[in-house]
Amino acid sequence: MFHRTILSPIMFPANPILVSAILVVGSFLIFRLLSRTSLLFNLKKWWRLLEDNFHVYQFYKVPQFNEHMQENQLHRKIFTYLNSLPSVEDSDFTNLFSGNKSNDINLVLDSNQTLLDTFLGARVYWVNEKLAGNGANTLVLKIRKKDKRRILRPYIQHVLASFEEIESRKKEVKLHMNTVPEPEKNGRWTSVPFTHPATIDTAVMDSDLKNKVKSDLEAFLKSKQYYNRLGKVWKRSYLLYGPSGTGKSTFVAGMAKFLSYDIYDVDLSKVADDTDLKLLLLQTTNKSMIVIEDLDRYLAAQSTAVSLSGVLNFMDGIFSCCGEERVMVFTMNGKDQVDPTVLRPGRIDVHIQFPLCDFSAFKNLANSHLGLKEHKLFPQVEEIFQTGASLSPAEIGEIMISNRSSPTRALKSVITALQTNSDSRVAASKVGQQLTGSASGRSVVEETGDTGLFCRESVHTVREFRKLYGLFRRSSRKESIDLDSNEKENSRHERRESLG
Repeated sequence: MFHRTILSPIMFPANPILVSAILVVGSFLIFRLLSRTSLLFNLKKWWRLLEDNFHVYQFYKVPQFNEHMQENQLHRKIFTYLNSLPSVEDSDFTNLFSGNKSNDINLVLDSNQTLLDTFLGARVYWVNEKLAGNGANTLVLKIRKKDKRRILRPYIQHVLASFEEIESRKKEVKLHMNTVPEPEKNGRWTSVPFTHPATIDTAVMDSDLKNKVKSDLEAFLKSKQYYNRLGKVWKRSYLLYGPSGTGKSTFVAGMAKFLSYDIYDVDLSKVADDTDLKLLLLQTTNKSMIVIEDLDRYLAAQSTAVSLSGVLNFMDGIFSCCGEERVMVFTMNGKDQVDPTVLRPGRIDVHIQFPLCDFSAFKNLANSHLGLKEHKLFPQVEEIFQTGASLSPAEIGEIMISNRSSPTRALKSVITALQTNSDSRVAASKVGQQLTGSASGRSVVEETGDTGLFCRESVHTVREFRKLYGLFRRSSRKESIDLDSNEKENSRHERRESLG
């Protein structure tokens, strides 16, 4: 008999646990293989496109600028929020920027990229579109219509609350400048992080005055309801006036740090006309400090670009009401020659004088720059100050910085500079008496225009002081004491006479 051999197929074990394990391991290996290629990414992309075809979406645009080229604050807040999301790293293109600290890296969404966010179980998409016409960016929100009524308003409130939390966490103060090319396309302000280390406490100023300024600023921050009850715009204006080198600009930096306000530094020489100045004001934000430095010099120059009326309207006109919680700061070298209408209450609320250095300010400088609270040379310095000698805090501070390795040498250098200044004042006083005592004194006076008179003797003394003071500083530093234009004219006249 013949026996037939029956070949049966290979039988796999019927154990369900083993089958499940084999499927899991197989799926894991396939996923690992796909994750190392672009195939998985493309599969996800194709799946999203397929899924989009089964839903109806609503689109909302958030432009960067409005029709008047004013910055849309909602765009700025949403863009800050989007750049804080972890999903920004998953976009195809992401810009890398350095932060305030050397080891900080900021990720910023690139143009024409899509970002996914989730809120209350719903998916929302943001697209950062760049317009071809003016180059401005527009954020486009894509949300399913069935989710629109349920999450749109709560989601926007969530974005704004997240922005406030981000801003309070980083507390970054920015400096804005009106030096932007083609403002019709790029807006009128460009900004950089403001990292000035100055504070109100480090200012060379009487401690009681510093406390009064801080109290006034703190009261302003808490006075929104009070200003509203009075029907006044919630803003405050300060005038800082005094000679060059007395610390006005440094004090502005300290005020901004104290308030945590952005600074808008208005360069009037870059302003086309009164209308352009108004548009600059419209593009500033709330919680900001608007600064115009050396306003007296600009008004004295009688520029045809921005008129006095334009400046006055900038300070307290109708356009100054387009915003609140603002502090305006103006600096001047002196206010005696300024039109009184500029200085009246309402345009200037607080006047703060920055005088030349006295003995009390000198002691503060010696403590901060040299670490000296007392020294055997202090009585001699005080005696020279009592004779009327004076220098600016910047001049004395520079002498101390240049000689900080030897405090005694630094004090001796300050004494020499003060004595030279005192001698020049005495010489100028004697010549002034001669001019008032006899008409013949007019023969030694050089013509200096309408701003003042300088005699030959005083020019020699001042020029010698400048040379002596220059020896106390490093040769690499730029001279901080500038000759007045009148002195320069006299010096040139004297050189011509000596050559003749």
